[in-house]
Amino acid sequence: MKAVQLLGEMGSPRIVTNSAMAKPTPTGRDILVKVFAAGVTGDAVMWPETYATPSRIPGHEVSGSIAAFGPDYAGGLVLGQLIYAFISAERGQGQADFVVCSPNEVAPKPTTISHAEAAALPIPLLTAWEALKDYENMSARMGVLVTGASGAVGSLSVQMAAQVKDSRVIALASSQHHKWLQTLGATETIDYKTEGWEATVQAVDVVFDTVGGDILTKAWNTIKDRGIIITVGDPAPAWAFGKAEPREATQHPNARYKYFIVSPNAKRLAEAATLVDEGGIKSLAVERFSFDDASEAWAFARRRGRGKKAVIDFEGKCPRSGASVPDGNISA
Repeated sequence: MKAVQLLGEMGSPRIVTNSAMAKPTPTGRDILVKVFAAGVTGDAVMWPETYATPSRIPGHEVSGSIAAFGPDYAGGLVLGQLIYAFISAERGQGQADFVVCSPNEVAPKPTTISHAEAAALPIPLLTAWEALKDYENMSARMGVLVTGASGAVGSLSVQMAAQVKDSRVIALASSQHHKWLQTLGATETIDYKTEGWEATVQAVDVVFDTVGGDILTKAWNTIKDRGIIITVGDPAPAWAFGKAEPREATQHPNARYKYFIVSPNAKRLAEAATLVDEGGIKSLAVERFSFDDASEAWAFARRRGRGKKAVIDFEGKCPRSGASVPDGNISA
């Protein structure tokens, strides 16, 4: 089968294509997926797990169909069903003609979007879902600040927060993205380049930070008493995973804080697919690359301010490029 491989070491990775890889076989309760399109997350070149699989095939987001089941599978999916999946960091190997997934990684694909668009969604969509529905289940009239709002995770978070009745959704992004973010449901937009922007935002219930660093530090000044700071910023803050207490916590003793790495969840993927099909969430703008252009896809995915998410087409049926969100710009 065809597959992309990530060779070399973390400091000097090399993307190659291989048309003679062995097709995997599902065992136990696993599911074999025929991959039509695979999303590319540029940061994955810095994930140790990417280099740990013997095949060195990267890829954690796919859209395709069910090709086979392991002998012990007892779930509700059927052969030939169209699906999308978020494969765990430890398993990966999604950028290939076929990939083996666990049942908790696979859900029916949204019916109203293409395979390329579906393959771009799992990681950013589940990240937004986990932050705003699991760690802080937003309710009416709550205020949320989303940093890096023009990115994939950020733009989906803006849309998700806007689903809550009478919510105050503040999007932090560069000014050229503000009109677009307003169409996604942002009630306020702020340019992160503005000096002292954090002083203009007061008493939000939730900060969802997708950037980290100095932006995260400033965002602490916007949180209300007993509010929550949630971050997936890279690099992780020093206090991630309970290693320490944030310095900012001394000035905000009642604030809660959480850093997390998103996990696969088939139930959430299925619920999110319904939300997409009902029009509650608009899919991301994507840039499609052929299998032969996989190295270009990875180079594109690693650039900031690129405006779209890179997707590798394994079927050769997707036209090159095409945005599903009018005037959308995914900056990170």
